[in-house]
Amino acid sequence: MDKKLNPHPDIPLDLPTGERIAAAVAHYGAQAVEQKAAKLLRGENAGKDFLLYAGGRHGLGILDGAPALYWPELWGARTLLFVWDDSVMPDVLAGLQNRSWRVREMCLRVVLERDLPALSDVVALTNDENPRVRAAALRALAAQGSEEHHAVIAQHFSDRDKTVRPVAQQARDTLTARLAAS
Repeated sequence: MDKKLNPHPDIPLDLPTGERIAAAVAHYGAQAVEQKAAKLLRGENAGKDFLLYAGGRHGLGILDGAPALYWPELWGARTLLFVWDDSVMPDVLAGLQNRSWRVREMCLRVVLERDLPALSDVVALTNDENPRVRAAALRALAAQGSEEHHAVIAQHFSDRDKTVRPVAQQARDTLTARLAAS
């Protein structure tokens, strides 16, 4: 007997994320997608079909028994780059403290994309142990910070990870230009 999951053929497993989320919105409606994404981000079950919309073909592995780890939470946060309602903001802000660096990084991307008020968390995450989280925090800080945050950014010109250093320089330039324009 074949125990493989056979997903509904209308779920576009192989499309790019944005197109899969657009298909989910067409199927469920925007509000339902936002709420299901928030459920995933919180580590809750949002349904097998929605997991496939959010995670694509990778979601099949989880449904077939692979360890979920942090992937559904990450996919929930990533979905919120494509659909948004302010009611899910607390879930994104809570995700900034997630145990998985991938989820923290994606939540920082949502903070940046949606201009969410998270300045103190963003500043704290510039010192995260993971360089990708530090880089994402620097990008968000450039978009939200004030003159006083130049010093926070400057600390990362000599970051222990060489991939963060150019991001810090770009963040400085972005913050400087943004403040000069206002």
